[in-house]
Amino acid sequence: MANWTIFSAREKITAFRKEKQRFYSKLGYHLDIDNPKSLNQKIVYKKLYDRNPLLTITADKYRVREYIHLILGSKTANEILVPLLYVGHDPEIIPFRKLPEEFIIKTNHASKTNILIDKNHATDYKLVIKQLHRWLIKPYGLFAHEWAYQKIPKLIIIEKRLWDSNGIPPKDLKFLMINGKCELIQVYSGRKDELTCSFYDNDWNYQNIQWKKTFGPPVEKPSRLEEMIIIAEKLSSPFDFVRVDLYAIKDRIYFGELTHYPASGRLEITPTSIDFLLGDNWKSTINYWKEKNNPSINIYNTLLHAFRTQNINSIPC
Repeated sequence: MANWTIFSAREKITAFRKEKQRFYSKLGYHLDIDNPKSLNQKIVYKKLYDRNPLLTITADKYRVREYIHLILGSKTANEILVPLLYVGHDPEIIPFRKLPEEFIIKTNHASKTNILIDKNHATDYKLVIKQLHRWLIKPYGLFAHEWAYQKIPKLIIIEKRLWDSNGIPPKDLKFLMINGKCELIQVYSGRKDELTCSFYDNDWNYQNIQWKKTFGPPVEKPSRLEEMIIIAEKLSSPFDFVRVDLYAIKDRIYFGELTHYPASGRLEITPTSIDFLLGDNWKSTINYWKEKNNPSINIYNTLLHAFRTQNINSIPC
């Protein structure tokens, strides 16, 4: 924490020099924090200054489930939430023998802290436990200024593992939601082999946009795309910007997560004009969540009351 305090103080004194260096190194143009115009610049600005308390709840991979129930209703929530197999604090007491052959283990407070358990590959659970301990003691997002993750109570969650009809991980659809409207859809596929990303508009027209300087392949339109967009609109309604991640498996929709800082504000999309076009569509003030017609505070207070009645202590589901 001392290192973070020094880093944070130095960043503020130097007008976020390190953040600007990372931004330029990745995207090839300068980060303007005082007058952000592109999508990526505005995501960085959001990291630094947006203190909507609802960000922390919805960035939490466990507590966001309650948000889904509140916003969409329990019927829809139960349909789209990936079945939860276990939640707890201590890796040492996870009942691995009682779990199915395949599942996914996550921490709720971070990104890229996932362990896939595959029935076709032997798992050393002692190593799994050690890895979980390392993740649970490590704060996430401090040196990237990702405020929303800092106050999340750390947990381990275990969910059912999803497969599509071909026995491969399902396509991951990421809806870029600006002021409650879907502006672009990213479709990630090939996670088991080589990861690719294709871009589509709301009508499923392929967009000539590259991710990491590569065009993604054409992807079949999900059968329930219109419903997915409606879900994304409802979940994004309190926020000026959020990415809503959903999975499409045959005729099923599953919720992935809400991402407030995609790529930490260094999303590699070209041409760069798309980055600025998306940024131009993002209209809001930094205190948008305090405005009279914004539901963030009411939703936050409702959820906070619900969480106070919960006592999470290694809950098998």
